[in-house]
Amino acid sequence: MEDMRVTPWEVEGIVDYSKLVEIFGVKLLSDREIELTREALGEDHYMLRRRIFYAHRDYDVFLRLYMDGRRVALYTGRGPSGPVHLGHMLPWIFTKWLQDRMGIELYFEYTDDEKFLYHREYSLDLVRKYAYDNMLDLIALGFDPRKTHILVDIEDIGYLYGLAVRVAKKVTLSTMKALMGFTDSTNIGMVFYPSLQIAMCFLPTELRNEQTHVLIPAAIDQDPYWRVARDIASSLGYPKPAQIHAKFLPGLGPGGKMSSSKPETAIFVTDSLEEARKKLMDAFTGGQPTAKMQRELGGNPDVCPVFKYYEMMFEEDDEKLRERYWACKTGKLLCGECKLELVERVLPFLERHKELREKAKERVEEFLLRNKF
Repeated sequence: MEDMRVTPWEVEGIVDYSKLVEIFGVKLLSDREIELTREALGEDHYMLRRRIFYAHRDYDVFLRLYMDGRRVALYTGRGPSGPVHLGHMLPWIFTKWLQDRMGIELYFEYTDDEKFLYHREYSLDLVRKYAYDNMLDLIALGFDPRKTHILVDIEDIGYLYGLAVRVAKKVTLSTMKALMGFTDSTNIGMVFYPSLQIAMCFLPTELRNEQTHVLIPAAIDQDPYWRVARDIASSLGYPKPAQIHAKFLPGLGPGGKMSSSKPETAIFVTDSLEEARKKLMDAFTGGQPTAKMQRELGGNPDVCPVFKYYEMMFEEDDEKLRERYWACKTGKLLCGECKLELVERVLPFLERHKELREKAKERVEEFLLRNKF
């Protein structure tokens, strides 16, 4: 896996999730945590059962705190660098399930400052535009506006700055270089920026004036921030944030995660239905070169992004997923048929999302943290 590169800003190559567990020092999700989820929430979620969310830090502790009646909250976010694609939405879908089952607050951070600092060609106006555009996709998923609080870093810096400077005082440059890969040519804005994302872990405690234990559902590339947050939390008087980490929805090409930098392999929620259909029908598969060979030899769903779409987002029924897996493996299901069935699921999802996204334009103010605190 020499070609794998996973940082908070770049994910390249074929991701070895077992290797990331070793590198980051997180725990694999076990049956014990899934059973605890059922005990705490009355059910589990297919993203847990299938280990789409596969690693964690103190997810079990967070659930027990919730069961004990302690104040808990969710925290996640989005770096607004362009349109939202399905890979971005995957952890939001799980986060919404947690909010619905637990009835707790979600604090959602749009890190427009990070994207401005990281992308040399981006203006402040552009990242602001992306932040407000991306909000529509979050709102369209149906989050509770009374319990969902959106913060935009540049516009809402007053909520974070006092916390951020306290965080920054605790963290050395050598630590940031080791964790984030900063060099002497990194601009000083990027060096300070992590203190803002870390500060968000502690903001719920400040706003509620009560110790608030947060759980962060996010893709595993964001882990370096939370390691620092956990290291310094006690010294600042805050609870350590818990984490639960998701795998990446793969791109529709032969390898790697879905990426905005490879738009032909990503399904954006702003794509037309025709564009989405073409991308899905042109997708790489784990099938054989011909239908005859597929029927004789079977396909390989384990390396097929089309199958992963079913597994990770578009088939919640475990038995039906198993049937699809073995139909592919034994050659009963051809790749073209599997793609067409996926089109019939993805396109209605996109069509409905576009309708809800349009309605969300009238609701943004309901979700902004600055209108509540």
